[in-house]
Amino acid sequence: MLARVKSGALRGVDAFLVEVEVDLAPGMPYFATVGLPEVAVKESKDRVRAALKNSGYKFHRGRITINLAPADVRKEGTGFDLPVALGILAAQGVVPQESLEKYIIFGELSLDGRLKPTRGILSMALATREAGLALIIPRDNAREAAVVQGIEIYPADTLAQLVEFLAGREPLGTFTPSPADADSLAVAYDLDFREVKGQEPVKRALLLAAAGGHNVLMIGPPGAGKTMLAQRLPSILPPLNQEEALETSKIYSVMGLLKPGHGLLSRRPFRAPHHTISDAGLIGGGTTPRPGEVSLAHHGVLFLDELPEFKRSTLEVLRQPLEDGVVTISRAATSITFPARFMLVASMNPCFCGFHGDAQRLCTCTPQKIQQYRARISGPLLDRIDIQMQVAAVPFRDLAEAAGGESSDEMRARVSQARGRQGQRFAGSRQVFANAQMTSRLVQAHCALGPEARRLLETAVERLGLSARAYTRILKIARTIADLEGEADITLPHVAEAVQYRSLDRKFASPGGAMFVKEVGGRYLV
Repeated sequence: MLARVKSGALRGVDAFLVEVEVDLAPGMPYFATVGLPEVAVKESKDRVRAALKNSGYKFHRGRITINLAPADVRKEGTGFDLPVALGILAAQGVVPQESLEKYIIFGELSLDGRLKPTRGILSMALATREAGLALIIPRDNAREAAVVQGIEIYPADTLAQLVEFLAGREPLGTFTPSPADADSLAVAYDLDFREVKGQEPVKRALLLAAAGGHNVLMIGPPGAGKTMLAQRLPSILPPLNQEEALETSKIYSVMGLLKPGHGLLSRRPFRAPHHTISDAGLIGGGTTPRPGEVSLAHHGVLFLDELPEFKRSTLEVLRQPLEDGVVTISRAATSITFPARFMLVASMNPCFCGFHGDAQRLCTCTPQKIQQYRARISGPLLDRIDIQMQVAAVPFRDLAEAAGGESSDEMRARVSQARGRQGQRFAGSRQVFANAQMTSRLVQAHCALGPEARRLLETAVERLGLSARAYTRILKIARTIADLEGEADITLPHVAEAVQYRSLDRKFASPGGAMFVKEVGGRYLV
């Protein structure tokens, strides 16, 4: 007796179709699952046996062989419980084989036959639409799957309910979310930049970062507000569009991190891993590769507090995603690519004690110790951080004043206008959505300089020892400053401000942290 059930499995953040073949034969009781199943898939035999018995169905007492095809790709997760149980019932004649042909079936079984929610449903729904089939899943996953348009979704509560439906004895309605249940991508944030007292230059730098998608490093003493500022950065980023929300939610679905009853993420991710995180935890990996924090921050913000405290080897793995927007994890058996286009926001103290350059408190570190502390961050990594900003301690007069300044809503409106100009500029590109993502060809096309701005940048590159990458990033920042101010051309003030955001480049900052770029009599000098 043989039966076939269509199901699916996850590979990275995408799903592929799997045919579950069930063969029942006489002989001594034996239950074997083949087709490269991992531990959770092998354990399904015990869940399936208990679920069938507790739902009132007979369990075959002879040999049961389950094949998961294609057999040369590893399968993981608990979503095969339901298709295996239905395959056994179909092989016994309880469920007609022809009734299974038009469905992809995916879900975990509890021991009493209830259907439990399963991770990766969003990816499974996308694979179902591509195959032109309908989808049968646990009811708790229905809203998540309904995000994908163009497929029929049949949510079920129990195995017995599903058997009655497939046998033609009971109806099972499709799931259609009501307009009131639809997820809204426009949300109100609990944190607001108006709550930050002082730090106007840093707010300006973060406004530029949000407008152009630039990476940021904040350097300042403890208590200056670096973490407070970073936590409010998502509140000024443009809302997620439908495509961005779908890409990001798919990652969270695969990891099982979507909130119950939610289909799409409504806020841009903000991930702040501890400095003890491993390489695999940050970048992704494992025996079966899984997304790391850089992928969970896709289309959002990755905040690394106390940057020098992270292991150097851990920080170095950030180079590829910062440049390419993806992470490729290679193993002997497979190679998987995860999306990882995020804004890196990092903070650090200027030295071990934290008070180097502070006007009020004495630094106890020797020059050698200061250099040792800063050397924990490699030059190539610093090159990939567009904006490097000094954050001074907040003076008492600012702390004593009532909260004020520009709100996050006002800042977000300005950011959205600048992003709108960039969207028109890069309308023909599918990979570039903000200035920080411009390729060398796009930089050459959209970052032309006038004679004065060109001379200033040439002087900065020569005297400050800037790399070619730093030169390109200055041009990108200048382009963002012009966009934020609504100007078509990059002018001298835009370049001068952009140069000042490279404060940690070699030969760039004085011992006290003062910049070497300044305005004198209307002229910008280096």
